[in-house]
Amino acid sequence: MTTRGVLYVHSAPRALCPHVEWAIAGVLGTRVSLDWIRQPASPGTWRSEFSWRGEAGTASKLASALRGWQLLRFEVTAEPCAAAEGERYSCTPELGIFHAVTGMHGDILIPEDRLRAALVRARQGETELEGEVAKLLGKPWDDELEPFRHAGEGAPVRWLHQVV
Repeated sequence: MTTRGVLYVHSAPRALCPHVEWAIAGVLGTRVSLDWIRQPASPGTWRSEFSWRGEAGTASKLASALRGWQLLRFEVTAEPCAAAEGERYSCTPELGIFHAVTGMHGDILIPEDRLRAALVRARQGETELEGEVAKLLGKPWDDELEPFRHAGEGAPVRWLHQVV
């Protein structure tokens, strides 16, 4: 079963750009050449977007191939398909990687065991429930990546595949 998605490289040092392309090519099994533009939110870094098509689980493989590179900020999304829910991965040098399952409308789906664990931690006074839910929804990653998401002048236009 195939799906499609987008890899957003929000910021990468110039020297890392070819390595990002090689990592993507290794996952997809085909040569990849990205169009890189300067990232105004972080001078000296570059950004790019790449639409991909592959088997369910490709987003996970892309995120795994890119995680751990300390100076890289990226997100990978996958649309849901008949065999799998959608996915979203976000990664920043400061926070590491975030993963969420997404439904057909892009909403984050939180498994009940993770919600129960958050309730227990809040009930025991270890944390505030609001903060726990924010983490489950990826808010810290969204907050950190938001300045990088705004496309600079000359960024590619992404056409939506489906309107809901």
